[in-house]
Amino acid sequence: MVKKISEVAFRDTPEQAARFEKVIAENKHDKSRLMAVMQEAQDIYGYLPSEIQIRIAEGMDVPAEKVYGVATFYAQFALSPKGKYAISVCLGTACYVKGSQQVLDKICETLGIEPGSCTADAKFSLDACRCVGACGLAPVMMINDEVYGRLSPDDVEGILAKYE
Repeated sequence: MVKKISEVAFRDTPEQAARFEKVIAENKHDKSRLMAVMQEAQDIYGYLPSEIQIRIAEGMDVPAEKVYGVATFYAQFALSPKGKYAISVCLGTACYVKGSQQVLDKICETLGIEPGSCTADAKFSLDACRCVGACGLAPVMMINDEVYGRLSPDDVEGILAKYE
C-alpha cells in the first residue's frame, strides 16, 4: 500500500518544537542515528509530516529523499496524523474474501475520507492492513484496540456512532 501524505495542515506547539530541536542537536553529527531521530520525531508529533522530514534532513545533513525513503519503507512510520480513534480495516485474504473491501468503502463514504487519511476534526483516521490475526471473525476492523468482527457494510454506521 502506498502511504498517502496528509492533507491536514501541520501545526506544532512551542514545546514540541523545542523537544524536536533538542533531538536534532543531540544527533546531528551521527548520520547513523537517522532512524532513531525519525522515531523520536514521530513520538513528538504522532506522525512524520513533510515539514518535519525536511527539518530532519536539513538538521542531519542528509538528502530529504533519504528521509522520505526511510519513512515510506518502514511500516512503523506514519505520514498522516492519527485520529483520536484509529480505524484499521483488515484486507487480508480471509477478510477480503468475506467482504472487508465493502466495509472499508462504507467507512470511507460515512467519514468522507480515504485510507491513509484523517478527518478534519482529527477524530477518526483510517488505514487498511493485511492481517490482524482474527481470521475466524472475518471481516474484521479495529478501532484503537477494540476488535469488531463478522462485519457487513450495514454495521459501520452503528459502530462509528459509538465514538461520536
